[in-house]
Amino acid sequence: MNMKKDVMILAGAGQIGMAIARRMGYGMKIVIGDKNIENAKNISDILNKAGFDTVAHEMDLSSRESIKNILVEAQKYGEITMLVNAAGVSPSQAPIEAILKVDLYGTAVLLEEVGKVIAEGGTGVTISSQSGHRMAALTPEQDRLLAMTPTDELLSLPMLQPENIGNTLHAYQIAKRCNVKRVMAEAVKWGERGARLNSISPGIIVTPLAIDEFNGPRGDFYKNMFAKCPAGRPGTADEVANVAELLMRPQGAFITGADFLIDGGATAAYFYGPLQPQEK
Repeated sequence: MNMKKDVMILAGAGQIGMAIARRMGYGMKIVIGDKNIENAKNISDILNKAGFDTVAHEMDLSSRESIKNILVEAQKYGEITMLVNAAGVSPSQAPIEAILKVDLYGTAVLLEEVGKVIAEGGTGVTISSQSGHRMAALTPEQDRLLAMTPTDELLSLPMLQPENIGNTLHAYQIAKRCNVKRVMAEAVKWGERGARLNSISPGIIVTPLAIDEFNGPRGDFYKNMFAKCPAGRPGTADEVANVAELLMRPQGAFITGADFLIDGGATAAYFYGPLQPQEK
């Protein structure tokens, strides 16, 4: 059967992306893109065995050409009606330049390119991070530059030059702050097509990667964070999917250009509770 289906793009073959795809993707064609094709195939296999209709593709988030290629492939199955962007690298996985190229620039390009083809009534969510909420406030002009600078000029911004980025965590924080600002600006453009776009900023979510972090050199830091946050525990990918479901279904029809912090109260505890840094 060559029936056309609505298509979901799932960028990033991880636990959070898969949880959202399971919640939202039945009856759709799910095109899974990941830089590591084996990761994409593994998630595709799990979902196919659970009755979903998925296909795996190699996709490099830092390459506009790679993003365009997967969109062309996806459109062979039908109209793109959903984007779930859960791709990215973490501060312990990559150097500053790679974090900016993938998490900041790549996400901006993906939102822009999908925004050119998203169907009327379509929805998108991109996974940001609590890290973007923990950084000191930027000036209105800096926020505007992150939101509005043409994508191919983003990495040339003075504020994003390596000498102005302290370390990989700072690079990650500013990338995630940029994600939220790009979502706001792109939501205006998506709205012209009758589509919606939001971001979700999870805290510590239990995934294979997080378990590695718990057992790694920064493990005590993370364990302390979730022990002292109001929820007293880390979160699950399905709890992120709960919010994505609200945002992507008709119940969320009035929500676009917004960011949702899902961190068990860790950011609140960081600013106003037991996780406050000792030195200001």
